[in-house]
Amino acid sequence: MDHSPTPETQAAPPASPPVAPPAGRYDRGGDRDADRKLRVAAVVCGVLFLGLVAWLGGSYLLRETKLNGTVPTFQAVSDTELQLQLSVRKDDGTAGVCTVRSQGADGAVVGQSDFRVPAAGSSYDEVVTLRTTARGTTAELLGCTPDEE
Repeated sequence: MDHSPTPETQAAPPASPPVAPPAGRYDRGGDRDADRKLRVAAVVCGVLFLGLVAWLGGSYLLRETKLNGTVPTFQAVSDTELQLQLSVRKDDGTAGVCTVRSQGADGAVVGQSDFRVPAAGSSYDEVVTLRTTARGTTAELLGCTPDEE
């Protein structure tokens, strides 16, 4: 039996020490500066975004609190009329318009109208009549908008 070394059992040549890259060629100092600039830019963008969200949310809430309306009850009086109770909570001295619509059994809009809300008082509760083109099965408050000041 031959005990001579085969290519599989030959000893590997001794490992040479790793060769270092040329000095200054792969410097990480520039990457650190770029990373810091990106972090600063991301923080600035994040703060601006949060400020925008806070401003939009605040203006939405302030706008919505001037006139808050509901339609607690309604009744179809005929095929062409719907009576509904319009309840609005508001600041004293704030006038505006509330838009109400009605839909028929098939989901089609059969009536829509704007109702004036007077400036006097801090609430407005009134039974109003909405004219329809067919029998209304819903009464939906689309929204209330205060008058321009």
